[in-house]
Amino acid sequence: MSKEKTNNVKRMSMIVSKGSLDWAYPPFILATTAAAMGLEVTMFFTFYGLTLLKKKLNLHVSTLGNPAMEMPMFGMHIGMPNLVSAIPGVDAAATMMMKNLIKKKGVASIEELRAMAVESDIKMIACQMTMDLFEYKKDDIIDGPEIGGAATYIEIASKSDINLFI
Repeated sequence: MSKEKTNNVKRMSMIVSKGSLDWAYPPFILATTAAAMGLEVTMFFTFYGLTLLKKKLNLHVSTLGNPAMEMPMFGMHIGMPNLVSAIPGVDAAATMMMKNLIKKKGVASIEELRAMAVESDIKMIACQMTMDLFEYKKDDIIDGPEIGGAATYIEIASKSDINLFI
């Protein structure tokens, strides 16, 4: 019997397709939590999610198309209507407010969560097609991720107990 058949370790795989600050948290939190619970985790970074593997992160938040965005201010939660995003500087202000809130609440940064993922032996795959499309070089991303395509991910996903698309 092959090692694969006798290995009872649960597996989780996910497609990471978003690269904004607010969309960076769910995949890294879920991946590191699953790894801490003993799951074998694979993250496939494609399209804008690939930016989360860049050596230097410069993540932003956008209020556009995010009607659920409410920021705690002045003792209440203030929603950000789409019209507000048309005002120059609003996304920069929203990003600054989010980063300040993250720091104030003691939430780990994306850089810290990503380092935890590496330390937890989470398998990271950078999408070859996306790297070609956006003209990224292997030197543009952190050390560790392998380069692979959809077939690489599908092979892993077909053996996973949990598959997520984020």
